[in-house]
Amino acid sequence: MSDRDPGTNDPARGDDSPERPETKVTDRRRVRDDADASPEQAAAGDASEAAKDANSELEQAQAKAAEYLDHLRRLQADFDNYRKRSIKEQTRAIDAAAEPLVQRLLEVLDDFELALMAAEQKPDFDKFLHGVELVYAKLKESLRAAGLERIEAEGKRFDPEHHEALMQTGNGEGDPVVDDVLRQGYTLKGRVIRPAGVRVTRP
Repeated sequence: MSDRDPGTNDPARGDDSPERPETKVTDRRRVRDDADASPEQAAAGDASEAAKDANSELEQAQAKAAEYLDHLRRLQADFDNYRKRSIKEQTRAIDAAAEPLVQRLLEVLDDFELALMAAEQKPDFDKFLHGVELVYAKLKESLRAAGLERIEAEGKRFDPEHHEALMQTGNGEGDPVVDDVLRQGYTLKGRVIRPAGVRVTRP
């Protein structure tokens, strides 16, 4: 008879002893801590987590708002630069458009100066008058080339868009007619820049 414990596994016997049951170990400290936590403490923990989440969302929203504000400021600066550049280009275009006319008028100015110099050196009314007529014709041609046209008014039916009645005669009931032109009117490229000042009569 052997003194070996029958519950132990004997390799010489070739058989296995019954397995021992597993023992579950529970950390009673954790269970006790969880069990001892009051509902108020649990609620406070949840509120703390919610506050952290809210702070995180607020920081993200503030970062987005700062980004949008910076983008808006850049857009405003770009628009201001574009507006200033457009005004400068428009001014330059107007100046460039007026340059040909000014060059033509400079030639007229030169002719006027020559006529005045000639009249001072040797007064001759007929020659002076002829020179002034030539300068006047040149001035009219320069302005006509720029699109200036005289409004034909005398004998025409009165048109308030092209005529300005400075005087009126006659007491008839007929349509008013331009009897005389007191001040010439002009259009520039089809647009009235000064109506003709006329005397109107009602036949």
